[in-house]
Amino acid sequence: MVEERITDGRRIAELLASELDGREDGTLESTRVTNADRDVESTADGARAYDVEFAAERLARVFVHEERARLEFETGQDVAAETADDLELRVRPKATEPPRTLVFVESGAAVKRATDIVQAVSRSL
Repeated sequence: MVEERITDGRRIAELLASELDGREDGTLESTRVTNADRDVESTADGARAYDVEFAAERLARVFVHEERARLEFETGQDVAAETADDLELRVRPKATEPPRTLVFVESGAAVKRATDIVQAVSRSL
């Protein structure tokens, strides 16, 4: 049996949203997907798909690119960067004010690791 690798940014973001809303273990019980743009179309620069909140505070925004999704962490940037690096997901800082940490989710298989990053950031608050 040949398994297809999911590399469509919108589909990856959908899988991530399902994982975040569906898991009720640990700190994910208080994690919510909010402000979803159900008509979002992937772009080369990334289009905002939804926000990720923990205890009514926005942790990150999720953007869809043509071949990946991107989490842009607004809080817990250091924890997000360290955890992403440990989980072997591509990560880089974004030099904005306030600073952000970008985590790239490049396949459907990486969604659970991305969820683990959200959980680590939530635990750190």
